[in-house]
Amino acid sequence: MKKFELLDMSYNEILKTVNVCGLEKYRTDQIIRWMNRGIFAFNEMTDISKPMQIKLSDIFQVDAPCITDKAVSSDGTVKYLFRLHDGNIIESVRMKYEHGDTSCISSQVGCRMGCRFCASFGLPFIRDLTSGEMFAQVAVMNRDLGIRTGNVVIMGIGEPLDNYDNVIGFIKRITSNNGLNIGARRISLSTCGLVPEIIKLSSEGIPLTLSISLHSVDDGVRSMLMPVNRRYSIDKIIEACKIYTDKTRRRISFEYALLSNINDSAQDAVKLAGLLKGMLCHVNLIPLNAVKGMDFQRSGHREVEQFKKILLDNSIQVTVRRELGNDIEAACGQLRRRFSETEGRIRSGGNA
Repeated sequence: MKKFELLDMSYNEILKTVNVCGLEKYRTDQIIRWMNRGIFAFNEMTDISKPMQIKLSDIFQVDAPCITDKAVSSDGTVKYLFRLHDGNIIESVRMKYEHGDTSCISSQVGCRMGCRFCASFGLPFIRDLTSGEMFAQVAVMNRDLGIRTGNVVIMGIGEPLDNYDNVIGFIKRITSNNGLNIGARRISLSTCGLVPEIIKLSSEGIPLTLSISLHSVDDGVRSMLMPVNRRYSIDKIIEACKIYTDKTRRRISFEYALLSNINDSAQDAVKLAGLLKGMLCHVNLIPLNAVKGMDFQRSGHREVEQFKKILLDNSIQVTVRRELGNDIEAACGQLRRRFSETEGRIRSGGNA
């Protein structure tokens, strides 16, 4: 008999399967309770008898990610490298803030978007993650650290809206009473600007925080940095964002990585202020993380402060992102890139 993949099943799907197999309904609550604690092996579910563990193993299989590497920063940031059941590698990060721990998770193995300043640039897209694989990243980090996360950001490897259905399924799962019971307002989703999906998301009724990776106010520059702009120009993205805020009444966060002599001039700041004038939004200025092999340089402190001041002077809410995990290369894709390069050298007989 073909086994059911437990990781990707909803509470009601597990309940139905348990019922069809002639088991007591309360087994569903037992299984879900353990999975929410990051435990997926039946032989570790200690309130289930050995014969029942064997029976459940005959019905379900659990292809959960396992930790293959872990790095801890001096500031408390923890970077995880997970190996999936098919051997693919993804990253997740746990960050410490005054308002509580935040889990940053990946939504794909690789990314199709090809943003040139991203640490994932050049690493091939392989596949989407399932909703269960996204859930497991959070649950396993909770278990490993012994601390429940209070916030989740879908900003790791991959473009979340390019994996729309699985991401929505993941969000519904972690916000449900039978899941991790995390409030939707404590979830942030970052997109490079897939316009149809932004508009679709506005009708989901999920009050999450939407972050738009903007990074330039010039279509030519943005298309060079982010090829997706050739499909969805800045004007189209802003139009979709206005639809989103009108429908949801939720403030949008615009992410803006400052790149020296590319997008950090006073003129860029003035143009950005004009573009966002009157919108329900916030700008998050991001000092660029250095990535091996990339030509871009981060803007200097003077340029960052000048950019911030111009936005504030034009009544645009703005913050400069606090840098975390620099000593462990905690930017999206950096650890996976290093792992892939090392593994490649080993396979080719080079020095690791």
